Amino acid sequence: MKRIFFFSLMLLLSIACKEQKQELVVEDVNAREISREKWAKKLPIKPKAGAMLKDWIEFSSLETSFDALHTVANREDLSLVIEDMLTKQKQLEESTYPKEFDIPQIKSRQKVFKTYMLKVKGDLFYRTDPQESLAQMIEAYNDFRNQFNVVVSNTLDTDLILEF
Repeated sequence: MKRIFFFSLMLLLSIACKEQKQELVVEDVNAREISREKWAKKLPIKPKAGAMLKDWIEFSSLETSFDALHTVANREDLSLVIEDMLTKQKQLEESTYPKEFDIPQIKSRQKVFKTYMLKVKGDLFYRTDPQESLAQMIEAYNDFRNQFNVVVSNTLDTDLILEF
């Protein structure tokens, strides 16, 4: 009985202490590449709104950073561009808005855009696929740009409406 117990214990120890094979972890190169084919294009700004925005340096800076987004090839490049865009967006938030665009509609669209930039940053940090978040961020940016067109196109005088 002692021998059976001894051999059972030795067999159990040898199985438990057996060297585990190291699993080879191969990082998929395609997982790091960013596909830009499905991204929406930047909406144009009407000339009247463009004339008002040309002197707003912080907005021009954000525009340049956003244009760099369409040149990224991998996750590392995207991470750098998103960090730069977040910095420029913060500067834009703290800047003095042109009088026509210093309204809640513009600021709320900017806040939504910032939210989606942070979502993309989170996807990059947690190494999840950022494609859906990028599409949402680009859509939010286009909505932000389109709001300038809406404000310029709106010829209704709010002061006259509020007098009644």
